[in-house]
Amino acid sequence: MIGTILVVYNPDLALTERLLTRLYGQTEEVIIVDNSPQPHNFKKVIEYYTYLHFPENIGIAAAHNAGLIHLLKLGCEYAILLDQDSLIPTDMVFNLSSLLKASKKMKQNIVAIGPRIHCSFSDENVRSLVQREVFEYEQLVGVTQIIASGMMIDLSAIDEVGLKDESLFIDGVDHEWCWRARSMGLSIARAKQVEMIHRLGDSRSKFIGMTYKVGAPIRLYYQFRNILLLSRRPYVPSYWKARCLFFMPIRFFLNSVMQTNKRKRFTYMVRGIWDGILGRSGAYNKHW
Repeated sequence: MIGTILVVYNPDLALTERLLTRLYGQTEEVIIVDNSPQPHNFKKVIEYYTYLHFPENIGIAAAHNAGLIHLLKLGCEYAILLDQDSLIPTDMVFNLSSLLKASKKMKQNIVAIGPRIHCSFSDENVRSLVQREVFEYEQLVGVTQIIASGMMIDLSAIDEVGLKDESLFIDGVDHEWCWRARSMGLSIARAKQVEMIHRLGDSRSKFIGMTYKVGAPIRLYYQFRNILLLSRRPYVPSYWKARCLFFMPIRFFLNSVMQTNKRKRFTYMVRGIWDGILGRSGAYNKHW
């Protein structure tokens, strides 16, 4: 049995309903975890689903964990994670689960698989410039990490790998789980022929010919803080640490000088750096 965990936060209802329409019939169980202050009703497009509402916003990791625990209690074998910024093909769950089941029969140690990501901003497939491919086997490519949305997890791995790290709250949660799994000798894979449309960031800006993602100011707190927190962990890849630490001053400059809400962005980044140095984790409002 396969279950879906869809996490939403102040969602664009039209986009979320379009995603749910595509999802209809692909999984036996659907868990919608809503971190928005106000509740939402999705019965216009989906009749049967479990709705978990956390108006205080418990973060993406805790939202995933609430859904994972619920699916484990229901006896699901696999879980697919989605968020409101994705649009999936009508056969994605079948294709990913078929690949995961086949890898299991062949005694491969793959615990999570995701699709290729097609960015809705650039209208191009997302390719990492630094992430190396670990292995290649027929329709699968082994990778060091995949994003949360579109990630299908073999739930039997939760006992060994554990749940998502709630101390990170949001940014880096998906990658940290993948790195943790790999540190235990398990594998993460991307499907070569399965593609999902996803919106990365809220908008795009350019600086001296370079295009970069722009998100909500509050996300800068978590991004800067979590880079410093994760850089202390031995199982986090060295290339990720080097790349993120190298670009931190550049991102600090771009967000505090080139963007709107400069003062707010500056404050969030400084507080994120400060809390990262002190080793503070959890929600922003826990410390500020």
